Amino acid sequence: MLSPKRVRHRKVQRGNMPGNATRCNTVAFGEYGLVALERMWITNRQIEAARIAMNRHIKRGGKLWIRIYPDKPYSKKPADTRMGKGKGAPEYWVAVVKPGTVMFELGGVDKKLAEEAMRLAGSKLPIKTKIVDRSDLELA
Repeated sequence: MLSPKRVRHRKVQRGNMPGNATRCNTVAFGEYGLVALERMWITNRQIEAARIAMNRHIKRGGKLWIRIYPDKPYSKKPADTRMGKGKGAPEYWVAVVKPGTVMFELGGVDKKLAEEAMRLAGSKLPIKTKIVDRSDLELA
């Protein structure tokens, strides 16, 4: 599963996610992309589940790019613990995803196969997604 080898700060604050994606918002590597329509934290397990679903469907025929990376630690205090005594230990890692972020890209497969693979991957994610072509997101 995806997680950073080392980070500058072991625990970070939650923060907020205003606005739309200003980077990672175009299809850069493949021909088809899976775009987020909502804002949410995507966990490393969800990214892995989507990756496996896509790879199984295309039968490792094309090339898959993962454009998001879980580099934010999500910390949590254990159950039945009283208030205070500091921040909890990191539980898992999340990727911050804003609307318009291209999360996955596919290349080297035909359109019908790519769309079905992207649909399967989108069903593994907790947000609404959209399948786009490279020509859909080209900047004018």
